[in-house]
Amino acid sequence: MNWYFDEPTTRRKVEGGIKARTKRGKIGERWWSRRFIDVLESYGVGGRLQRGRTYARAGQVVHLALGPGIVVATVQGSRVEPYRVTIRVERLADETWREVEAALAAQAVFRAKLLAGEMPQEIEDVFDDVGAPLFPEALADFDMDCSCPDWGLPCKHQAAVLYLLAERFDDDPFQVLLWRGKERDDLLAALRARAPAAGSEGRPPVVDAPLEDCVDAYWEPGVSLARLRTHPPTPPSPPDLVLRLAEPPPMRFGRRPVGDVLAAVYQQLAGSDDE
Repeated sequence: MNWYFDEPTTRRKVEGGIKARTKRGKIGERWWSRRFIDVLESYGVGGRLQRGRTYARAGQVVHLALGPGIVVATVQGSRVEPYRVTIRVERLADETWREVEAALAAQAVFRAKLLAGEMPQEIEDVFDDVGAPLFPEALADFDMDCSCPDWGLPCKHQAAVLYLLAERFDDDPFQVLLWRGKERDDLLAALRARAPAAGSEGRPPVVDAPLEDCVDAYWEPGVSLARLRTHPPTPPSPPDLVLRLAEPPPMRFGRRPVGDVLAAVYQQLAGSDDE
């Protein structure tokens, strides 16, 4: 039995609705929003998603709000009363977040990029390693509800909300983490608190031994070449890494905070190295 219902195509126009920025082609610009959309589009419900994109671009979504584990929205269809949409995902447990925070804090570049409002692509591996994928992997991972008569998942109203959600992820990658249950300020505070000692990050462990016990193997590598090949490469460090890892002193250079002045200097120095 087919429970699919499609309302008439004459939708009511909305004044001041939330419109997708992209007018054609794919929605989502940054890697994390594209990853979210790729997962969504892999579910094989292309017709509904296409209608959802049309709704998103037409500004049919009247209201959209995101919180830990939940998105709520209202979407105007052909009826007078807008439809109420709710989309839930599982909030990660506190213990899982502690594991994620420890793994992220162990890499200075991860901390630096997150503190700068960027999402390092390797963050997906961190979540996979603790058994909690960052993005839903199956349609069953979403708990979706809409007040429209369509029983199919996702209906075009839910799809419109998901596409606009991807653009919200574009603007602020911390919205992805908030949806999984972690506030931005809480995560950054945990990363600063867990920062390891300088010089200890991203290196294979060193086993201490008396010199007389290792003279014969002095010229041998401490780590096998095979293990080095599997060791993930460290992403390039941003020029102002030090400023991102620690709060600059409360000083000013003229009218500008000293952190802003130093950041510009580091960027110029990095550019001169490239030349």
